[in-house]
Amino acid sequence: MSTMPAKIIHQSIERDWRDVYDFAGKPENMPLWASGLASGLEPNGADWIAHGALGTVKVSFVPANEFGVIDHTVTIESGLRVYNALRIVPNGDGCEIMFTLLRLPGMTDAQFSADAAHVEKDLAMLKALMER
Repeated sequence: MSTMPAKIIHQSIERDWRDVYDFAGKPENMPLWASGLASGLEPNGADWIAHGALGTVKVSFVPANEFGVIDHTVTIESGLRVYNALRIVPNGDGCEIMFTLLRLPGMTDAQFSADAAHVEKDLAMLKALMER
């Protein structure tokens, strides 16, 4: 497979990066800010299961770490695996949260733009929750 086009979407958050990581990195908190997982995540061994527009999906997270990495792989029912890079980086007294959005094969410009807007909305929701 050739390299897919990518867009890095980020949001500045006025909160210590460790607080944001501790909250955002918990799968059980994701439905509060990640609307694609609004139905919730159910534990399934080391992975998590979500039900939504794409059917039943398996979400596998990297282990908790000291680097602010919340990368996860989403496997949809067709077997397609989508790697999602999600990072929280210190920035002064606050932080940056960054999501690398990959344009999947066959995705139209409109679909890619809609996905980017969706991620921007989710990161804005996380910002609102963390800056309360």
